[in-house]
Amino acid sequence: MNRSTGELQNIRVVLADDHDLVRSGIKALLSTIPGVQVIAEARDGRELVSLVEGLRPDVAITDISMPGMDGIAAISEIHSSHPEVRILVLSMYDTVDFVKRAVANGACGYLMKDAPPFELEQALHSVVTTGSYFSSAIAQRLLQPSEPTASDELTERQIEILTLIAQGKASKEIAFELGLSPKTVDVHRARIMERLRLGDIASLTLYAVRKGLIKP
Repeated sequence: MNRSTGELQNIRVVLADDHDLVRSGIKALLSTIPGVQVIAEARDGRELVSLVEGLRPDVAITDISMPGMDGIAAISEIHSSHPEVRILVLSMYDTVDFVKRAVANGACGYLMKDAPPFELEQALHSVVTTGSYFSSAIAQRLLQPSEPTASDELTERQIEILTLIAQGKASKEIAFELGLSPKTVDVHRARIMERLRLGDIASLTLYAVRKGLIKP
């Protein structure tokens, strides 16, 4: 990085996103930034960790929602093993919990996928030169109080049942898997809905995604 001119120079980037088309678009955009080179691409968190371990890039740009090891787990592992690697999150999720979890695990920047193209260059420039980048909208999220976790609101058994409900399983399937009666599962579901003040399965599923109980 040439700090005097503000131009990025020889910045090696590893890019992770499980959607090939999205990843290709991001790579194409990065290729237009002078001095930036995408040296490898990953489709999930585990592959990202492996690539960072072998290639030691300057910056890792990653999504959060990915199969297998997700972005948060990958961020944590990379930051623990290679704290010198700057990690920039590029995600469609802007909830308080997602942003704060990413930062707490080692991300030094957070950018929304619907941001204008010029902001990606701005974010990359900032994480390399200053060590961080958060848009004004994301910075506001960081100032908001964290939402209660699922364990703050539900019992361990209720979380277990909610997770299976959000995975699309019927009461009979859940009952068989947990060794309960279907009636007991239905009672738990009613209590979960009452406690969370949610009225349908779609709302329960959205809650489970927001709390990180299931992958989006």
